[in-house]
Amino acid sequence: MNQQPQMTAQDQRAARAMRQSKIMSIIAASALTLVFVVAMAMWVYLRAIDRNAAVTERDQVSTDGNLAPTADESAVANVADKASKSVVSIITNIEESSSLRTTTRQSAAAGTGIIVSKDGYIVTNKHVVSKASSIRVIASDGTRYDDVRVVGEDPLNDIAYLKLEVGNTVLTPLSLGDSATVRVGQSVVAIGNALGRYQNTVTSGIISGKGRPVTASTSGNSTQRTESLTDLIQTDAAVNSGNSGGPLLNRSGQVIGINVAVATNAQGISFAIPVNAMKGTLKSVLAGKGVRRAYLGARYVMLTPDVAKQVGASAKEGAYVMTSGDKSAIVAGSPADKAGLREKDVITKINSLVVGKQGDVSSLIGEYQPGDVVALTILRDGKERVVRATLSEYQGGESGE
Repeated sequence: MNQQPQMTAQDQRAARAMRQSKIMSIIAASALTLVFVVAMAMWVYLRAIDRNAAVTERDQVSTDGNLAPTADESAVANVADKASKSVVSIITNIEESSSLRTTTRQSAAAGTGIIVSKDGYIVTNKHVVSKASSIRVIASDGTRYDDVRVVGEDPLNDIAYLKLEVGNTVLTPLSLGDSATVRVGQSVVAIGNALGRYQNTVTSGIISGKGRPVTASTSGNSTQRTESLTDLIQTDAAVNSGNSGGPLLNRSGQVIGINVAVATNAQGISFAIPVNAMKGTLKSVLAGKGVRRAYLGARYVMLTPDVAKQVGASAKEGAYVMTSGDKSAIVAGSPADKAGLREKDVITKINSLVVGKQGDVSSLIGEYQPGDVVALTILRDGKERVVRATLSEYQGGESGE
């Protein structure tokens, strides 16, 4: 019969220690498992609470007036939305000589321009760019154009044309309206680079008057230039320095004028060139012929009841053909001369438009191009007659319209 060997006391102690170690390991593992399970349960619980927590709501007024604009507010906002992308800011550098002409200094100026073609033609005021040594244009979306060329300037009006190199980019031109049909009291919107700092500033107002003559001046550090402008649209829409060259728009978003001047000694009086006065030169520019201005060749004064009394005219409206100083009423060899116009004639219509009510002779002729034929309705010795004139191209140095 085999006998089991007897365990020594030392072996017995080692066995007990091993069993105790296994037990402790099991307890520790169980404890860790329990902690993990509890932690996961707490995480799931807290996530559930977080998901179900009420979101803090915004305070809202019972009726949001911004979402229920009046018809007038909607009209202005719609014009601004539609037109702003076609209005650009113009930044120029001007190099001016000191009074002794020994040094020059650089200064910056700002204005506004109107996109008039998809391929990058811009119209602005002549005084915005005439003295510029460099020009850059910034579109409403922030696109900057440094390759800017001056195409030409209207010799008889404060209008200039620029051309941007836009590559394959297609610009959005503004639609041109009809300045001959605007009415005093009509609502208008002006957009421009106000003060040269606030791009695409929008203001609104009404047409306060028509046919206004203005003597405008622009000054630099050492020079000042004065220009007489006629037949301007007067508006109370706020126009500030930097708005020059920007559009005056009707409520349909059409350009009816180009903002040009501000009355510095008054509030709420600004002026714009009628858009019709530039339509002829614009057609020439877009056709690649440069700035070619139509020319009639008659000197005149616009009639009012007072002027009519002074000159002895029987008509109360229209353009009274008369000498100016030592210059004859009709320029020799001009379209007016060839059409048979005479001193003391009163031009009452150009084609179908009434001279005076719908623009002066300069503005109405400005709608046409050299070579166009216009019908002139005139009063002579109390009798009305119609003559036709084939307009020629204005040559620098000529006077009369």
